[in-house]
Amino acid sequence: MKYLLRFVLFIALILGSQTIQAQDKSNEILEKLKSLERDNENLRHRLDMLAKQSDDILWFERLGDVAFVDKLFITGPPRSNMKNPTAMGFNNPLKFWTYVFIPRGVVPDKKYPLIVLPHGGVHSNLTTYYTHIIRELMAQGYIVVAPEYRGSTGYGASYYRNIDYGGLETEDVYAARNHMVENYDIVDKNRVGIIGWSHGGLITLLNIFDHPNDYQVAFAGVPVSDLISRMGYHKKDYLDLYSADYHIGKTVNEDVAEYRRRSPAWNTHRMGDTPLLIHSNTIDDDVNVLEVEHLIKSLKADGKKFEYEIYQAIPGGHSFDRIDTKKANQIRVKIYKFLADKLKPPKPIRNLNDLRKAAYRY
Repeated sequence: MKYLLRFVLFIALILGSQTIQAQDKSNEILEKLKSLERDNENLRHRLDMLAKQSDDILWFERLGDVAFVDKLFITGPPRSNMKNPTAMGFNNPLKFWTYVFIPRGVVPDKKYPLIVLPHGGVHSNLTTYYTHIIRELMAQGYIVVAPEYRGSTGYGASYYRNIDYGGLETEDVYAARNHMVENYDIVDKNRVGIIGWSHGGLITLLNIFDHPNDYQVAFAGVPVSDLISRMGYHKKDYLDLYSADYHIGKTVNEDVAEYRRRSPAWNTHRMGDTPLLIHSNTIDDDVNVLEVEHLIKSLKADGKKFEYEIYQAIPGGHSFDRIDTKKANQIRVKIYKFLADKLKPPKPIRNLNDLRKAAYRY
């Protein structure tokens, strides 16, 4: 019996040692995986920064003939995700970049209308995808400011993690608007419009909800409108992005109220009298039309005045009015006419021929 107990103890020691070794090996593999994940994230941000620098060169190359292109470093509200009140820089204004496009030929002693253009995308940036739209705005005599609000890509991991979706990012956009009004004598503070597509449409809506007296007109194209319903039809990786600790930090199931707070469709009661045009597409493959329908119904229920059009199966899906097709161009003419009615640009685009000339599409 004594020898049997010794044998069992010996086997237990061997197995215990193997278990410890296996656990150590598992921890080592886990650390290596985490290290690889960090390396991949760092590489992704470096590539984003390189892409941004390349795209900045293209902005000057593609628009230098029609616009003075500049990139300013300005400030918005303090970061929302700083947890340590004794940390250096706590409660300092957040610094961010913003593009400025001014039409060549402006007269210094005249006033010109301003368009605020927040880019779309969760963690994205203003790319030369918008070259034709900026050219079209330059041809009409608009000054354009396009802020790279907190969370935009191309500026490193730290800035990426400053995202405040449907929160302070909207105030960054408003800060860009104010910077132009306060620092550029050629900007007419009484002729300011804001336009945006997709996530930029959400920011457009929240800006006119929060600052109704500071915008004379707004256009929201395929706007993200209802984050709660959005979480119901997107895939898990998209949901995981929002619940990340540097993002909203919770799933919609864990905090429905927070997702409502960041959704235009649940906040239409805050809208003032800013003239608003909304576009959507029944075959949008990113922002399902049901989100925009909810927004429209909410605006109507709150007795708000606005214009809208839900386009039926227009080719291009989510980008149906931003691409280079004849139909997209015709729809943009409608948008520009709506803006021009309130902002009175020097050379408004009135028809398709005007738009083709603006983008050199003869």
